[in-house]
Amino acid sequence: MSITQQYLLDTYRARKLGQPDPPAPGADDWQVVREVRDHRQLRAVVSGRPAHGRIRQTLGRWLHLRRRSTC
Repeated sequence: MSITQQYLLDTYRARKLGQPDPPAPGADDWQVVREVRDHRQLRAVVSGRPAHGRIRQTLGRWLHLRRRSTC
């Protein structure tokens, strides 16, 4: 059974029982992504690391080291 079929079945059951419709699949995906990002930033700050630009800093260090080793 696909997600869409399960959603339609759940909606049918909810309406038949007089309950509110369930949320559509994928409706809260972006909210979950934001919450995960915020949690990772919080963990970085608590552990004493910068919360923003960590990937860019790491790539910059790698590129800088690579340039030094080839000279």
